[in-house]
Amino acid sequence: QVQLVESGGGSVQAGGSLRLSCAVPEYSWYCMAWFRQAPGKEREGVAAISPGGSSTYYIDSVKGRFTISRDTAKNTLYLQMNSLNPEDTAMYYCAARAGGCGGMWSDRSRYPYWGQGTQVTVSS
Repeated sequence: QVQLVESGGGSVQAGGSLRLSCAVPEYSWYCMAWFRQAPGKEREGVAAISPGGSSTYYIDSVKGRFTISRDTAKNTLYLQMNSLNPEDTAMYYCAARAGGCGGMWSDRSRYPYWGQGTQVTVSS
């Protein structure tokens, strides 16, 4: 069983920043991703990073504002979120799957491992 633990959520005003963290399995070769789910909406992929960290993927609405990264020495995945706006308000989840990410990185059905989520609230 792969356990993922997110942290770093909170409440900020529009234009502010937050950094989410996710403790990941050691010595793992996983595609890691961040998903989010707002009330009444489908869970959507926000960003993903390949096992070696050489490739990253983003949805259009966060490009240029969010940065996904991983620190293998600390076994931690990050999501740096800048220029936040109220539309970014959601529960954010860390997810993992074995192997590379590829073109289907945002398909949540391909991720067997999930964290419990951390809430991000952006006020206007």
